[in-house]
Amino acid sequence: MTALKHFNNGFAYLEIENRQAKAKIALQGAHIFEYTKEGEASLLWLSQKSLFENNKAIRGGIPVCFPWFGKNDKGKDLPQHGFARTMIWDVVLQEDLDECTTHIVLRLESNAATKKMWNYDFHVELDFLIGKQLQVSMHIKNCSTIPFDVTTALHTYFKISNINKVLLDGLSHNQYYDALTKKRGTHQDSTGFSQEVDRIYYAVPNKIYLQDEMRKVEIESFGAHSLVVWNPWIEKSKHMRDMTPDGYKTMLCLETANAGDDIVTIHPNQSHKIGAIYRIV
Repeated sequence: MTALKHFNNGFAYLEIENRQAKAKIALQGAHIFEYTKEGEASLLWLSQKSLFENNKAIRGGIPVCFPWFGKNDKGKDLPQHGFARTMIWDVVLQEDLDECTTHIVLRLESNAATKKMWNYDFHVELDFLIGKQLQVSMHIKNCSTIPFDVTTALHTYFKISNINKVLLDGLSHNQYYDALTKKRGTHQDSTGFSQEVDRIYYAVPNKIYLQDEMRKVEIESFGAHSLVVWNPWIEKSKHMRDMTPDGYKTMLCLETANAGDDIVTIHPNQSHKIGAIYRIV
């Protein structure tokens, strides 16, 4: 069952429920901000101070970064992580495949507002399969007559029990770029974090695992060659309007991405697909 609902301020979202899971997807940004598998705690972290307001990004869930990841150096007024996460998307499909699986598709197309920031014709779809596992994929089509470059991400916030005690499995000896130190390094297996982290890992395997005290999550990616690992830690959290001071303790972002040096060129009438399957194992 899928229903269109609104918060008191008119902010619109889809509420999905089937025999295996519940989910909520905002029309702004095609942003899934809740996924709860039957018998489990919520997979996705959501800030207690998250803003559900027009033109304001939601802090938590899975924000969509498109058509660029991070800052765009071509203009200081261009939005962080692109414009897709604060625009209203159209619902083009909602169907129950069976009692346990719901399929949702939202679409964003180029328009006058997007062309002021990024002068290309495109359409992009977010495809959700909600059931005993969560699958999210982004399909980008170049509708222009010339190629364009994109960097993208599914900026996934995972709910965890303790940032000091999580283990990332599958990144052994992967190279990364550290955005805080501006240096490159090689990952060493370690349990937990003790400070702010902001890294882009390259040539990552298609499966990695997040081991927490309360569960283990498998993240299977496709169309992505990089992974962003991010936690703002204490000082940065204090200065974030939509973050509680201790919010960093129960979240970790593991972002399926084409980011940093991992730039994707899409030619006219061609497409690129990036996505992830999240399984509690």
